[in-house]
This record gives sequence, C-alpha cells and structure tokens, in this order.
Amino acid sequence: MKHMAEIIREYGPFHGVEDVHGVTFDGHQVWFASGDRLNALDPDSGTVLRALEIPADAGTAFDGTHLYQIAGPVIRRIDPHNGKVLGTIPAPEGGNSGLAWAEGMLWVGQHRGRRIHQVDPDSGAVLRVIESDRFVTGVTWVDGELWHGTWQDGKSDIRRIDSGTGKVLEQLEMPAGVGVSGLESDGDERFFCGSDGGKLRVVRHPGKANIPAK
Repeated sequence: MKHMAEIIREYGPFHGVEDVHGVTFDGHQVWFASGDRLNALDPDSGTVLRALEIPADAGTAFDGTHLYQIAGPVIRRIDPHNGKVLGTIPAPEGGNSGLAWAEGMLWVGQHRGRRIHQVDPDSGAVLRVIESDRFVTGVTWVDGELWHGTWQDGKSDIRRIDSGTGKVLEQLEMPAGVGVSGLESDGDERFFCGSDGGKLRVVRHPGKANIPAK
C-alpha cells in the first residue's frame, strides 16, 4: 500500500547544523544528531533548547531514561541531563545509520547494508537481522509496528515492514528532492524525519487522529 507522505511541519535550518542524522523523542523534546553534538528541540516552539557536545554522526534512540548515540564503531549510552557517557558497546559493522529502542532492545539500521540489526543493549551482540531491499536511513517502532526510512537514487520514503520477514507492508513516499536521514515516532500521530540541509520534518502517521498542520 502506497501513499504520498503528508508533511505537516518543518523545522530549521538550524544555525551551525549542516545535516541531521539520528532523531529520537523523549516524550517532551526531539533530540537530533548533527555530527558533533546532540540537540534538544521543543517540538511546539521549534526552538533548540540545549545541546550535548558528543560525537553524533548516525542514529539516536531513547529508552525512557537514557539516550543512545551511534558514532563510528560504537554506541554510547548517555545521561540526557548532563551528557555524561555511562557505557559503550560496539556497533554492528557495516555503515550504521538509524537507531531505535523497542522491546528492551536496540534496533540498528544500515544504509548500504540494507538491513536492520536487533542488538543486545548490554553487550552489543547482534541477535537477528532483518533484510531490506533499499538503503535504511532511520528506524522506529510504533504500536508494535516496525518502520524505517529509505533514501536511494534520489527517492525517499518511510515504510512499514514485517519485522519477521522484512516484507514491505506500507509506504509513505516523500516529495521529490526530500530525503529521510533519521526517523522517530512520537508514539502517536507524528513521524519526525531528519534530512540534509539541517532540517527536520514532521510527517503525519496514516490512519492516526488528525492534527493541524503548522
């Protein structure tokens, strides 16, 4: 099932931010990775409230207490209040991009590898692999559904897949020239999507309650 993605809000570009990489939501703030820091955005006002100076060149996740951030070969567990690194595990090899937290596990997307890894958050061990047929550029779970972003050959979409087989069940096609380089659900109506050019976009979740565009 294919739909055109409905973009209902856009944030940025932000000062000093060239690209948005990982994106996560802590229930109040949207955190986005921008290479050398993690930025906390108020989604109502669109204001960046603060930033944590930490390497942040790929996926970002929140487990309800801590932030997780991929940078190079490692995933760091971070105290969101002070930016202190509380632990480090190895990231899967092979060009990591997206990161999500669900069911007590980390889920790591790989762009050129075209796959999603289920990862033990304590050891970094890869427990299973879900294959995709396109570059994976962001990962999120909502209502027990696995969604991931794609961006390849100038085209981008957000797709819901079968978490067992990787089969594509639903696609939200982004407008021409608009990519997804980080993905997070707010658990309800919104997907927060990172992009190049230092922007964040909000895409309406299909079938959810209507919320007004801003």
